[in-house]
Amino acid sequence: MSSKRSKQINEYIQRDPYSRFLGAEVEIVKPGHSRATLTISEEMTNFHGMTHGGIIFSLGDIAFAAAGNSRGQTAVALNIAINFLRATKPGDRLVAEAVERNESGPTALYDITITNERTGSLVATSQDLVYRKKQWFVPMEDDND
Repeated sequence: MSSKRSKQINEYIQRDPYSRFLGAEVEIVKPGHSRATLTISEEMTNFHGMTHGGIIFSLGDIAFAAAGNSRGQTAVALNIAINFLRATKPGDRLVAEAVERNESGPTALYDITITNERTGSLVATSQDLVYRKKQWFVPMEDDND
C-alpha cells in the first residue's frame, strides 16, 4: 500500500465524530492493526465512580473500526463479545489495541485488548467480527500507480 493511500485512509478514520466527542485518539492505523487511547474523565464514570462499561466498550470499538477499515474498504461490525476484567477510574489512560487474527472472504476476526497505561493491567478483551462490503472509501490503487 502506498504512503499516499495509507495517509488517505488515516485521514478518513481520524474524522470519526464519536471518537472526537469522547476525546479518543487513534494513534496507529495500518493494515489489520490499530491502537486507540482515551484518558478517563469524571463524566465517564458510573454511579460507583468507576469507568462506565460503555466507555470501555466504545474505546475497543473505535480501535476495532479503525483496524477493520484499515485497508480502505468499508467494513461494519457483525458481532462483538467483550469481557470486562478490571475497573479503572478518572485520570487513567486506556489503550485499546486491535489485531486482525483471521480473514475469510468478506469477514475478518479481530482480537482487542484494552489496558490501563498507568498500571499495565488488562482492563478488557473482546473478540470482534467484521463484514467487509464491496465498497471502498479510498479506492484501490492501480498496478501502474
